[in-house]
Amino acid sequence: MKRKLKIIIIVIMVAIVLFFLSWQIDFSKRKPNWGITFSQFYAEEKLGLDWKIVYETLLNEFDVQKLRLIAYWQYLEPTRGNFDFKDLDWQIEEAEKRNKEIILVIGYRVPRWPECHIPDWAKNVPEKEFRDAVLNYLSVVVNHYKYFSAIKVWQVENEPLLSLFGQCPKPDREFLKQEIELVKSADPERPIMITDSGELSSWLETAGLSEVLGTTLYRIVWNKYFGWWKHFYPPLFYTLRSFLVKTFYNTQEVIISELQAEPWVPEGEAIIKIPFEQRNTNFDIKQLQSNLEFAQKTGIKEIYLWGVEWWYWRKINGDNTYWQFMKEFLAPTP
Repeated sequence: MKRKLKIIIIVIMVAIVLFFLSWQIDFSKRKPNWGITFSQFYAEEKLGLDWKIVYETLLNEFDVQKLRLIAYWQYLEPTRGNFDFKDLDWQIEEAEKRNKEIILVIGYRVPRWPECHIPDWAKNVPEKEFRDAVLNYLSVVVNHYKYFSAIKVWQVENEPLLSLFGQCPKPDREFLKQEIELVKSADPERPIMITDSGELSSWLETAGLSEVLGTTLYRIVWNKYFGWWKHFYPPLFYTLRSFLVKTFYNTQEVIISELQAEPWVPEGEAIIKIPFEQRNTNFDIKQLQSNLEFAQKTGIKEIYLWGVEWWYWRKINGDNTYWQFMKEFLAPTP
């Protein structure tokens, strides 16, 4: 019994040592390709901004080649069968003028809370009718946007198999596969990306469904059980899983599709109603810098920043700190 106890203690001690050593491992051999996610919905409806000005300003002031843009179903098909592409067309055309490369997110579950952005007319229809409407929407959108050369990747849904977060229908892997097949048949040339949580998922459900797997990377979060919480995973946690899914599944590339660069907002709260000082307590510039360094240590070579709309909102409300910090961070190295 004493011998078994000693072995257990030794194993625990070795595990602790290895865990702390893993924090010292740095896989960043070169500067990653930085990108930015932009949400018209978040800028306009949650922050009360003129989304076109925000978008033009980020295009003009941030030195990034890559963008992740979002096709919001409620904007593109506000009434059944009637499509309005003008806002998203404008976003893509402005990016093309500047030779940007775009990941276009399509589907009913896309970035920003409440996660599922479904037009009113489709919210209470029977399940089969809803799914037919989703597939029709995807078909129309892909066939419209496949002629834009700036679009390099289709992202089909956003964290579609994550049931722990969002106000959404129950995840269905088989229906997701139908969506993927539809997009592939409409545009066989471009790769497809499926995203998953880097902290709340093993990736086993999503790995292999697409050529590209996108992961979130959040470090300071909040939930109703623990309050504010800092994830304890080291960068190696993401590096190893990236290696495994590329080695044992059909995944060709893993990217960080959402790197936390703004505060996490507890459910039910509005970020613009929380004083700057309180936001700074949970996500100050040091934490932002720490997140950037952490992401680079994973060795993942393509990273999309999450929070540009909030940097801009703070900028026009008297605090230019975050906007200027990121502008300098993304500036070309002399």
